[in-house]
Amino acid sequence: MLRYCFRRVLTLALSLLAASVIIFLIVELVPGDPASFMLGTGAQPETLAALRQQMGLDQPLPLRYAQWLLALLQGDFGQSLTYKTPVAQMILDRMQVSLPLAVMALTLAAAIAFPAGLFAASRRGRPGDVTVMGATQLGIALPNFWFAMLLVLVFAIKLRWFPAGGFPGWSQPLASLKSLLLPALALALPQAAILARVLRSALIETQQQDYIRTARAKGLSTRQTLRRHALRNAMVSVLTIMGLQFSFLLAGAIIIENVFFLPGLGRLIFQAINQRDLIVVQSSVLVLVAAVIAVTFLVDLAYAAVDPRLRR
Repeated sequence: MLRYCFRRVLTLALSLLAASVIIFLIVELVPGDPASFMLGTGAQPETLAALRQQMGLDQPLPLRYAQWLLALLQGDFGQSLTYKTPVAQMILDRMQVSLPLAVMALTLAAAIAFPAGLFAASRRGRPGDVTVMGATQLGIALPNFWFAMLLVLVFAIKLRWFPAGGFPGWSQPLASLKSLLLPALALALPQAAILARVLRSALIETQQQDYIRTARAKGLSTRQTLRRHALRNAMVSVLTIMGLQFSFLLAGAIIIENVFFLPGLGRLIFQAINQRDLIVVQSSVLVLVAAVIAVTFLVDLAYAAVDPRLRR
């Protein structure tokens, strides 16, 4: 198991290094000059050249990448060109919103999907199964931003149970959790629909195995075999989807963060792209990639915990 973990860590480190090269090149190849954006179109060439030199934009591309990577290894994410603030502090502040939002959304998705998937699998082909599958199809088809606006209209404007947007900060934990509940629900609905369908399919496939037939022959009901035997073996597929969903919820909540005016990491990247703040874009995206790689590693470890055969 230790050897397996070491190999996985080495592979993930190489993946992160390759990702840093790709991110740096893509951001550098995006049209537009940060110095020109900061000074405006009427800037004098001498002033523009001086600012480019001050920002290090006149240096060769490989040297700039090496300097950026070396600074990252030392924990220095640089300074924002727009806000003149350390990028590390900006990312940390935004992650205090994006990370709890992703965890809440995935928790809600699992709380909806697991009962729905078990219910549908235990009633395969019956009206209950058809109803659940129809509801999940609807959940996948509905855009989450439309559902978010519907939630705001009903629960924030009409009923006034929740705030329509904003984030008060973790100095007020109850108010903060309340402000994240509607966006988490908007993110969770399509993910719950996907997860329920995957779980149902995995459970139905597992029910065809010989050990399930043996359990049924011993007198266990369909529900008992699903919960005691089939569910654990179906979890490998489910964990894969949940790992992908968490990565998506952490990195892909830009629209929802804008709908609810949440100061999350996705919104920070969106603003930095518009302002050509390259150092913020590069460092933020690399942090998200590192989070995705870390989640992948944890999912791999969960595979081995769920199915001991995978440890070999």
